[in-house]
Amino acid sequence: MNKRRLKIMVVDDEAAMREVLEMRLQDWGFDVILAEDGKEGQEKAELYDPDIVISDVIMPRFSGMELLQLLRTGNSNRPIILMTAQASVDLAVDAMKQGASDFVTKPIDYSKLRSILDTAEQEVALHQETRRLDLQLEKGAGFSDFVGISKPMREVYDLLTSISNSDASVIITGESGTGKELAARTIHSLSSRSKGPFIAINAAAIPENLLESEVFGHEKGAFTGATGARAGCFELANHGTLFLDEIVEMPVLLQPKLLRVLEDRRVRRVGGSQELQVDVRVLAASNQEPRKAVENKKLREDLFYRLNVFTVALPPLRQHKADIPLLVRSFIQEFNSRHGAQVESCRGETLELLNAYSWPGNVRELRNVLERAVILAKGFWIEPSHLPSYIQNPAVLGNREEMSLPSGVTAAEAEKELILRTLRATDNNKAEAARRLGLDVKTIRNKLKTYGIG
Repeated sequence: MNKRRLKIMVVDDEAAMREVLEMRLQDWGFDVILAEDGKEGQEKAELYDPDIVISDVIMPRFSGMELLQLLRTGNSNRPIILMTAQASVDLAVDAMKQGASDFVTKPIDYSKLRSILDTAEQEVALHQETRRLDLQLEKGAGFSDFVGISKPMREVYDLLTSISNSDASVIITGESGTGKELAARTIHSLSSRSKGPFIAINAAAIPENLLESEVFGHEKGAFTGATGARAGCFELANHGTLFLDEIVEMPVLLQPKLLRVLEDRRVRRVGGSQELQVDVRVLAASNQEPRKAVENKKLREDLFYRLNVFTVALPPLRQHKADIPLLVRSFIQEFNSRHGAQVESCRGETLELLNAYSWPGNVRELRNVLERAVILAKGFWIEPSHLPSYIQNPAVLGNREEMSLPSGVTAAEAEKELILRTLRATDNNKAEAARRLGLDVKTIRNKLKTYGIG
């Protein structure tokens, strides 16, 4: 498929200048529209909708500055290049403030104009791609709150649809940041329980001595500090869905009690004698492979089989990078609204860097990177400089610092030094450091707390 020839409108009251520019632009492969003043320029812009405009500043019947304002109102994305023989710094600054893409002086330096047009062509292509992505997002380029239309994600959507109407337990697996809770919420919203509560609890985020009370509830006086009775997650999720995130992190001694509730559908609060009937669908999740957790005795085999009626495996972002442009556009829309920004898209070289990166933190990491970039961007485009240094310079991640330690150092001290050096090498990216060290992100965070580092 041949690339569409871009249309450039030249607006100048000097016939000789129009003729010279027309010949030059046609030689460069553009279709050219000519207008002899600002008024005609406005009329022809409405008639032909040029991709790029090159306009003189001093003209009868609408100056170039007036035409700029009129055309920006009609299409704020169209690149407009102003030219004049009476150049001044103030005029150039004013033109750029009012939305001109660039400013050239007569006699024209055609090598400079060619360079300006190269940039304008890229902007036109980016605007067109943005409109295409917006159209896809409007039509629903994803499923529920997921964004993405790649084959791996479509397979996930099909599975979520298939299992949503059953009442069977599900284990959702996937690396940190792949959207496990989002998958659970999708199953709930598509199910017959959608009008009931959705209760989520992260087994790794609650201190072990409080987890039993959080899950099963407690009676007044059950333990020190229990000043009143409290319903647990099973009671709160009655007639709805309970999402147990990081199920592998649940203490092994607590797992038989969970298994009993799943089988009997009855729950007893800590310190209580009465059993309460509950009607709850349980969805569990883990960023580890559950079968390996069973082998390592972190997850009881009987509990695993009770939960694992269905398995939903969410792919890491590196396995569906074709979705990155849609995800980027979706996040830009979200953060423009949140931060009052007007970012349209990423420059081509910025998107290349995003595609080249391995995304150990997956979609969550991409989202954080895009929020940072939208805040830093001052104009319509996210430049490479708006990305974190470890994405701008991927080679930095590959450089392994020589590590030598003094004799007599303890294993704990060596571990601390290795973790801190890896974090420095990854620009404090905990997800990437965890991947390189073969650890879980939660382990990295816990170690840093132990070191007294937030």
